[in-house]
Amino acid sequence: MYCTFGCLLLYSILMQKHLNSVQHGECSYIFILPEPEESRTGSWPEEHDGNYEGNSVQKESPQGKQSCLTQRIQHLELAMENYTQWLQTIEVFVKESLTEDTTHLRNNALHSEMTAMLDLGTKLHSLSTQHIRRLTDMETQVLNQTSRLEIQSLENSLSSIKLENKLLRQTSEINQLRDKTDALEQRMRNMEARHHAELGWIKSERTKLQRLLVSQSSSIQSLELNLEQVITNNSSLYREQLQLHSTINNLLKMCPKNKAVSPKVFKQMDEQRKYRDCAELFRAGFNRSGIYTIYISMQDMHKVYCNMESAGGGWTVIQLRKDGTLDFHRTWKEYKMGFGSLTEEHWLGNELVYKLTNQRQCTLRLELTDWNGKLAFSQYDKFYLGSEKQNYRLFLKSYSGTAGRQSSLVIKGADFSTKDMDNDNCICKCALMLTGGWWFDACGPSNLNGIYYTSGQNSGKLDGIKWHYFKGPNYSLRATTMMIRPLDF
Repeated sequence: MYCTFGCLLLYSILMQKHLNSVQHGECSYIFILPEPEESRTGSWPEEHDGNYEGNSVQKESPQGKQSCLTQRIQHLELAMENYTQWLQTIEVFVKESLTEDTTHLRNNALHSEMTAMLDLGTKLHSLSTQHIRRLTDMETQVLNQTSRLEIQSLENSLSSIKLENKLLRQTSEINQLRDKTDALEQRMRNMEARHHAELGWIKSERTKLQRLLVSQSSSIQSLELNLEQVITNNSSLYREQLQLHSTINNLLKMCPKNKAVSPKVFKQMDEQRKYRDCAELFRAGFNRSGIYTIYISMQDMHKVYCNMESAGGGWTVIQLRKDGTLDFHRTWKEYKMGFGSLTEEHWLGNELVYKLTNQRQCTLRLELTDWNGKLAFSQYDKFYLGSEKQNYRLFLKSYSGTAGRQSSLVIKGADFSTKDMDNDNCICKCALMLTGGWWFDACGPSNLNGIYYTSGQNSGKLDGIKWHYFKGPNYSLRATTMMIRPLDF
């Protein structure tokens, strides 16, 4: 940087000005110095009138020259003093100027340096703040990660402890099971030894039973032959009985005026005869529905209700439902022996039906009535029951009727079940779920011994009196009748 100071040192406004320049470093100073007094008065004396004749000393006297020289020296000394004062003044001024410039430059430099340092400090502070923030974030992340790792470590420790406890429990259970297994194995060995002994005894008993069976088979064959002869004899006796009955009726017609023997007496005589079922009673002339006595054998007699009106008559009623006055959710024994009143709702009894259907081939007829009064029937030309040992298994053939295009009873055969004797083919125990005793098979499409529901409550009932292919699986019927009679009627 170059600086120029112009200092005008005026000694006198009218004086001639003498310029002097001083170089100091990068700065130049120009000074205007005052002229000596001699020069201000002129170089030539007045008496010369402006004509210069060379050196004036040559024309003056020696004394005059001496005084003039003295004056000149004095003037020079005075000028030197003035110059010296001016130079000192200039020196002071220059020093002050240099001091102010230096101070100003130093201040500017310091200000620039301070500004730069402040900017640098600000930047450093900003960078430091950013680094601190980053370090804080990293520290937070590290702490979070450390916390997660510690929590995971604790969870793993807890899981390990739980697994160890579970392993200990399982080991204990395994040991207990091993002990139980050893005990069971010992019991099995004991039972096996006992079973071997029992098996030997059973084999010997089986041999004895086989021998007994062979002997009884021969006895049974002879008894069957005798039974066939007896049946033949009974048939011939029955025909003879019918002939005698016809003869007696003819005799009664021939002698109506003979009051010694009345028809009432003959009727009493007919009632005292032994009839095997309602069909024989119908053929004997008993054509009014009601309660009669039948004889399975001479010692085995039963009272039954005979329907002498439906489909030609001669039907032995084995079941009647009409008003719901009787509970049909009964035990095996009750269904075996029968229950109810013969003129009202009743079940004749599985044992008696078994005997009736096994002494001759029978037909089964079921009459069904809905709540609109519609009557339908299902009929099976061949029907019989197995024995109690066979769970009164149902056997049917040749279905016909108006209560559905197909049978709602299981044709292939099904065992009878009650609430205390489950013989169906379902794990659900149909007799308990659907109520009543019936040939359920796997619950099946029918149950005429279910709960009796009155009108308005008979729809949507799975446990009611149902015949699937007549009114559907959820409709409970109003009335049902089950009847049998001989196939050759």
